[in-house]
Amino acid sequence: MCLAIPVKVVWIGKEGEGEVELKGVRKKVNLSLTPRVKKGDWVLLHAGFSIQIISKEEAEETLRLWEEMGETGRNP
Repeated sequence: MCLAIPVKVVWIGKEGEGEVELKGVRKKVNLSLTPRVKKGDWVLLHAGFSIQIISKEEAEETLRLWEEMGETGRNP
């Protein structure tokens, strides 16, 4: 099973490089699979690549559900 994590784009460089942030943690990633991404957008991150642009609401709901599962100890 593959998982993609919602993260916010905080920096876009040259040739598809960029930086994303989630809960204060920043990571350099490859944004080349989402060429229309802009700073401030939310993306799904998988294996160091942004694979889809998503809405802020979708990102927040996904993160909320993950936190809820973690708190209850449930597995999907």
